[in-house]
Amino acid sequence: MIVDIEIICIGNELLIGKIENTNAHWLATQTTALGANVRRITVIQDTVEQIATCLQETSNRKPHFIITTGGLGPTFDDKTFQGIAQALNQPLKINPQALKMVQTKCNEYAQSRGLIGEVEMTLPRTKMALLPQNTHPLPNPVGTAPALKAQLGSSTLFALPGVPSEMRAIFTQTLTPLIRQAVETCIFCEKSLFVEGIAEAQLAPLIDRVMIDNAGVYVKSHPLERHTDNIPHIELHLTITIAQEHKPVEMLQRAIEQLTQLIDQTQK
Repeated sequence: MIVDIEIICIGNELLIGKIENTNAHWLATQTTALGANVRRITVIQDTVEQIATCLQETSNRKPHFIITTGGLGPTFDDKTFQGIAQALNQPLKINPQALKMVQTKCNEYAQSRGLIGEVEMTLPRTKMALLPQNTHPLPNPVGTAPALKAQLGSSTLFALPGVPSEMRAIFTQTLTPLIRQAVETCIFCEKSLFVEGIAEAQLAPLIDRVMIDNAGVYVKSHPLERHTDNIPHIELHLTITIAQEHKPVEMLQRAIEQLTQLIDQTQK
């Protein structure tokens, strides 16, 4: 079974180019390697309305998993939980488990700096434990803000922090086992074929032929920068996500052999 995933990255800083969206690249790489299918990546502003609307639209497409990044912190612009609450039509409430997570992290940080006693749970700190009702906090092994797990229609939603180290730690600890379980025996395989001296337009019908003859194999051409000889240099990237019993490595190899043969015939 193909497990579809949609990724939603939240933050004005991504849209204005202040911060490079490395989270999307990392999540796409990791989820694909696990055998899942990344169907869409969306970047939106950190407003409650946009978050809620985007989540509802995404839910209507019924991916298995929805992963959001960003907007879980203590500041005014961290509005992901509010947007999720609106999408779920659930009120925001202090989650006792999340509050304990936040307080424990704050106390540990204070102690590491030589401070004695418990840290005061101010409104900004408490805000990180203000979750939509009927959702579940997830521990953050690196930072303070808990992540969140919820059911949104038929999709399982995970809201992860935007700080890359925190996002990666939570994904590895919590999401990786769940995605592995969902994909069952599906795996992702890839191979590349590098060709030169043939234009992309000439390759197009050959790619179509190979994809028709090798169902499930996807071939994408990537023109590389031309050298001083001005000869076309192209990477043909072949991928497949399919159950192991279908022998995907052998399927890719057959496609590469056919593609190589067709290219040789064209260049003669």
